[in-house]
Amino acid sequence: MAKIVVSDNVTLDGVISDPAGDEGFRAGGWVGLIKNSPQLGRLALDEALEAEAWLLGRRSYEWFAARWPSRNGELADRLNAVPKYVVSSTLEHPAWNNSTVLKGDALNQVSTLKQQMDGTIVVPASFQLVRSLIEHDLVDELRLKVFPIVLGTGERLFGQTTQSKPMRLLEIQTLEGGITYLAYQSVRNASDR
Repeated sequence: MAKIVVSDNVTLDGVISDPAGDEGFRAGGWVGLIKNSPQLGRLALDEALEAEAWLLGRRSYEWFAARWPSRNGELADRLNAVPKYVVSSTLEHPAWNNSTVLKGDALNQVSTLKQQMDGTIVVPASFQLVRSLIEHDLVDELRLKVFPIVLGTGERLFGQTTQSKPMRLLEIQTLEGGITYLAYQSVRNASDR
């Protein structure tokens, strides 16, 4: 069975909106250029090399698909090669190589994918999908790069859940620029705490 790992950039107040600044959000661009941060670049490459597949919502898929196919280098080569699964009811013909659209009941499709695969399925960005996966206990691990800024506005990574979702801290790293890398494991039963 595969492990689903959510990997996201967030602000101190949990905002995930427009980190690169090219989506038109008035407070976008808070990540800066990842290529200017060797530690963030290394985290991204290590995670891409670990991934058996990527799982994305449609909007995040389209954002990545518009940028990565034309890039080169070790990270681009890996992202372009890794199998990508897109949860969408509207995407018909995914253009990025090795992409498959998961149609129908998204949670059932993701659960089946998790059962059929081994290794790690990484979910980058895709906050709406992430919220649903967390609500239905399909996330095994959260990896957050927390940027030292409070925006006060924008979409938050976490939404409401019907019950609490306990997590156990796995790792903390302090990166250049005051960025904190946090990794948490989902705790599903009392014996895991």
